[in-house]
Amino acid sequence: MAYSGSGVSSSLAMPRPHHPRFALTGHAFGLVALLAFPSASLAAEESTESESAVVEVATSARESLRATTEWLARGVDSWFGDRPFEDGGSVRNGRFDLRLLLRERKAPDLGVRFNASFRLPNIENRSALLFLGRDNPREVVSDQPDALSREQHLQRGNARDDAFFAGLGVQGGGGFDFRLGLRGGPKPYAQIRYRHEWQLGPDDALDFRETVFWTRDDRVGSTTALSYEHDFSPTLVGRWLNAATITQRSERFEWSSNLGLYRFFGDQRLLSTEALFRGREGGGVNVEEYGLQLSWEQPLHDDWLLGEISVGHFREREIATEPRRGLWALGLNLKIRF
Repeated sequence: MAYSGSGVSSSLAMPRPHHPRFALTGHAFGLVALLAFPSASLAAEESTESESAVVEVATSARESLRATTEWLARGVDSWFGDRPFEDGGSVRNGRFDLRLLLRERKAPDLGVRFNASFRLPNIENRSALLFLGRDNPREVVSDQPDALSREQHLQRGNARDDAFFAGLGVQGGGGFDFRLGLRGGPKPYAQIRYRHEWQLGPDDALDFRETVFWTRDDRVGSTTALSYEHDFSPTLVGRWLNAATITQRSERFEWSSNLGLYRFFGDQRLLSTEALFRGREGGGVNVEEYGLQLSWEQPLHDDWLLGEISVGHFREREIATEPRRGLWALGLNLKIRF
């Protein structure tokens, strides 16, 4: 199960929509209406036309994404043998995310993420898989959990830092797998990953992940992630997720934590409430940022086009001599699965 979203305190007042810090373009307003008020959109003729246009564009993008990735998969698979791609080949877990981030005192940030893996007949004979995408290379290499990514925390990134990546992975025994890849540059990297899950009871589970990675810049590094989940009911899940990363270059831990409550309403509709924390060892501030975030996710068309809206309030301080500042953030995410 993929988690996203966060929670916001009822004691904090949200700035009015016309406040300049949340000034949006006409297209962004249309996306907000489509995500947050789907029933109202259907009631108004103009909104219905806008929604139809979004679905039409998304359908065309989805077809192009699948066709392009399948063409690439066929070509790569042919390097490893003569078995035809039709003999079990397929595109798996394809995702394309378009996100608009509005963070107080920051310029609007529009970002794109793309990820896919492939079932390739000739590579499968060697117990290997192909993966590729476009994302934050730092988070890809260090194997950060998605729920702890900067994007999920409504943190502005540098679009110039995003890059394409690709590689081959081999599934080993005993919970191990191995990956070799290239990221923008191209720059090589390698990973050894281990994962183990304990079922502590009918409603409790503990998941442990350890990734040891290598890059020329960081040399050797590792990321440790530990997640505890409790099912309060079939539709209500609690989770506490923690991760820490250290490298030979930095020699200091960077850590993040997520304490969340997730309510499922069926038909891929999810309400998420999360308390978020992040910090860095030796930075002079034990907790550089903490906050609450609330998210709602639901399908916009069939089961492959999803919309997510997130709002959060955070308090940040990266330098010990500076006072902690409070800020609001809003995230809009259009997700295409192919």
